[in-house]
Order: sequence, then C-alpha cells, then structure tokens
Amino acid sequence: MSETYDFLFKFLVIGSAGTGKSCLPHHFFFSHFSPFFPVKQDSNHTIGVEFGSKVVNVGGKTVKLQIWDTAGQERFRSVTRSYYRGAAGALLVYDITSRETYNALAQWLTDARTLASPNIVIILCGNKKDLEGEREVTFLEASRFAQENELMFLETSALTGENVEEAFLKCARTILNKIESGELDPERMGSGIQYGDASLRQLRQPRGAPAPSRQGCGC
Repeated sequence: MSETYDFLFKFLVIGSAGTGKSCLPHHFFFSHFSPFFPVKQDSNHTIGVEFGSKVVNVGGKTVKLQIWDTAGQERFRSVTRSYYRGAAGALLVYDITSRETYNALAQWLTDARTLASPNIVIILCGNKKDLEGEREVTFLEASRFAQENELMFLETSALTGENVEEAFLKCARTILNKIESGELDPERMGSGIQYGDASLRQLRQPRGAPAPSRQGCGC
C-alpha cells in the first residue's frame, strides 16, 4: 500500500560538527517505536549527507517530512551546500556547552538563506540541554539572537528527547500556516513543498480561479 500524505516538506538539519545534529532526527524517527530507544552516539560525524523521512499530523493535515542531515565539518561544506536548494525548513543546531558552535551560527544562517531560500523557515535549536552544568551559552543570549534574526527558538536534548519532536513539528506548523495564509506558494519552483493530494492545490486559489495544471514544485 502506497504512503499517502497531503504535503511533503523538505527539511535540513544544519550546524557545526559535534552539536548532536544527527541525534535529533535519529530520535525523531525512532523513539516513538520503542521504550528502549537506542541513543545514537554523536562521536561519529556525518560524512556528507544522511537522509530520512517521517509522516506526521500537523494542523489536521498529513505531512511527510523529508529530512536531510548535513555534515558540519568544513571539508564537507562544498558537498552539503548542494543539498540546500529547495528546502522549506531547517533546524539550525548549536551546542549549549560550546561557545564555538554558537559563534558559527551566523555563517550557517547566511548559507541557508542564500542557498536554500530567503523564505526558508528556520528554528534555532540549542542542543544538549541535559548538560546544564556545562552550559556556555545562556538561554537569554540565544533567544535574543533568534529574535534579531527572525528565528523560532527551542532548547533540546537528543539524549532525553526533550523538545526534539516539538522542534520538527513547530517548524512544520509554521510552514503550513504560511501556505494557508498565502505567504508561501507551493507552486513556486524550489519552494521545498510538494502536494501529495492534488485536491489541496486549490487550497490557496482565489474563489473561482482555476487550479494550475502543473504537478509538484520541483524542490
């Protein structure tokens, strides 16, 4: 039986190496299925790009999140940048115990908005919240950075699962809201959004206007 969904959103997970980026989608994909959740060790850095997907319910719609986990190491930067194109959303991750990963956020943000889309929906994730005693970046400081750069913000723990699912769902809800308000157009090439249900293509059409005939968005 084929998988059905209303929308598909392309997501990125970006940020410096060692922030626990890969642990966030790993927890999101697998923790629901077993109380004996296998914690992914982040000692092995992602090489290039890893990919996974999950179908979730968001605002009454069924949404498939297509998640691309990118390497944070500089030597893979030229490879991972090619995957930014056509991303609708991103988790921008830093490690609350590492000032260095926080200081690198501006460059990651510039890459996302330049290479993906100026309209990409980004949520800033301060990961490793479980290591409160080793904190180098305050919640207030990161919150201010998020506000100044028009980002949503959550602190997460890939170890305990705190706010991990919420980070992905909050980003997806914001994208869906922007589609319904007309701020995001799934018909635009490179939007990172595809229709799974063809009838939804009339969602943002003015009354009486014919639905466009082409399929998908070419994300």
